[in-house]
Amino acid sequence: MANPPKETHLPDDDAGAAFVLQSKGQWWHAGFHLTTAIVGPTILTLPYAFRGLGWWIGMLCLTVMGVVTFYSYGLMSKVLDHCENAGRRHIRFRELAADVLGSGWMFYFVIFIQTAINTGVGVGAILLAGECLQIVYSNIAPNGSLKLYHFIAMVTVVMIVLSQLPTFHSLRHINLCSLFLSLAYTFLVVGACIHAGTSKNAPPRDYSLEPKKSSRAFSAFTAISIIAAIFGNGILPEIQATLAPPATGKMIKGLTMCYAVILVTFYSAAVSGYWVFGNKSNSNILKSLLPDEGPSLAPTWVLGLAVIFVLLQLFAIGLVYSQVAYEIMEKKSADVKQGMFSKRNLLPRIILRTIYMIFCGFIAAMLPFFGDINGVVGAVGFIPLDFVLPMILYNKTHKPPKSSLTYLINISIMVVFTGAGIMGAFSSIRKLVLDANQFKLFGSDVVD
Repeated sequence: MANPPKETHLPDDDAGAAFVLQSKGQWWHAGFHLTTAIVGPTILTLPYAFRGLGWWIGMLCLTVMGVVTFYSYGLMSKVLDHCENAGRRHIRFRELAADVLGSGWMFYFVIFIQTAINTGVGVGAILLAGECLQIVYSNIAPNGSLKLYHFIAMVTVVMIVLSQLPTFHSLRHINLCSLFLSLAYTFLVVGACIHAGTSKNAPPRDYSLEPKKSSRAFSAFTAISIIAAIFGNGILPEIQATLAPPATGKMIKGLTMCYAVILVTFYSAAVSGYWVFGNKSNSNILKSLLPDEGPSLAPTWVLGLAVIFVLLQLFAIGLVYSQVAYEIMEKKSADVKQGMFSKRNLLPRIILRTIYMIFCGFIAAMLPFFGDINGVVGAVGFIPLDFVLPMILYNKTHKPPKSSLTYLINISIMVVFTGAGIMGAFSSIRKLVLDANQFKLFGSDVVD
């Protein structure tokens, strides 16, 4: 298979670059995009991940994943800066990987992985948003006739409308709101968990792991995959592409902003949720706080507000992760010479983006596996792109001596996370198969 051409400049007919990946942003805009891509309602899954690891291993994995991903994203930014300084500014992950590694198959491998991530996150965002609406509805009308797939359809319609925002850069204000929403619902959920844990209706706490060693091992690797998915983004080059050139150094500032939010939200959500519910934690901790039987474990208005904030942020997350798909579509379908809002370009954009969102909504309604989807996406998507490839690209471009600490750290991370990814993929798919017995197509409950 022939190698894709190395880009020393952006072609004049590249509508994906000219329209979707406009390079106009400042470092804080990249910080908004990164925070939306990483800090989302998936953090409410952290107590669920902890139940497969326990307290100490769970905290260790959370910390290690945080340190490794910050380091990995920093290396990726340095690789992009290195190429830009050499006259080859890359705005797409797939072109960066193919250029540095000189391999045509790598170009298509990254497209495949990014497509899996984007579609998986798109499906998960729509599914969780539909579940949020269902939670609100079930409390207002306990005997109502609407099912989960009805709410997923409602969310899909809203996503179709929002998806018509033409560029990644045009999401900057939405993603600033997303940052504040993530802080807001985290504080509400943490407060709700503290209230639940100290109330007279506090559930019995059990932090024990599964008794069978094989099941315990599978659960641990699934949990690691989930945490990897929560920290992952897989679109850092595309986010850096939104920065006005030269982009050198700007991404590190954006990453620092993002990880400051991560430090506040991830640990507080994981610790408070697992402290209250232990090994009974739901894949959405809000559902643990609103059990099917018995009274709510926290003030209803607090949980209702948290659900609304989660719902609003999910729209932003769905938009961010759809940008790579839209960029691929418009590179093939749009004519850059006729303008972004010309009839020639507007009509295909509306049709293609609508079809993409309908597809994601259909899969979300048909296969309601939020926790399991997280594990599979983390293992087969985020681990290769966020824990392995950045190390390879850095070693290839910066060529640290093989005896240097940097080289040894990079190789160690690659080996450890390749193994974890393989085991995580196996255990996550195994759990998905086992859970298939618990649901019906277009069911009204999200399977844990």
